[in-house]
Amino acid sequence: MLAGATSATSVRTWPKAEATNMTKNEIQQEALSRARNGMAWSNYPIIIRGFMVKGIPESEIKPRENVFTFQAWRALGRTVRKGEHGIKVCTFLHMEKEDKETGEKKAYSRPWATTVFHISQTDPLQVTP
Repeated sequence: MLAGATSATSVRTWPKAEATNMTKNEIQQEALSRARNGMAWSNYPIIIRGFMVKGIPESEIKPRENVFTFQAWRALGRTVRKGEHGIKVCTFLHMEKEDKETGEKKAYSRPWATTVFHISQTDPLQVTP
């Protein structure tokens, strides 16, 4: 057992464990859902300040409307341009932990750092026939 590990098994379905079993489209749709529904309000000042430093006017910065993660932009049919730098934010993943001895599942949240990009940093995806 690794140092710091407990006897309870962590059941984490996103982003790494299930990502290998999910299609790219499923991963992108999950990212879009999290971006639209899960972003903490506490990240708004960080997002607005960060993009303002990059020269984007405050009136054009609308989290959950035109600020998303890389995978969420893919789900929306856009891609982040090569070399663009986003803003790091902290969100929380909802997870479950199952106790091997009792079988009881306990829900908890854990922090997750991710990067968000403004629509001005993206281009429409090229559809190849």
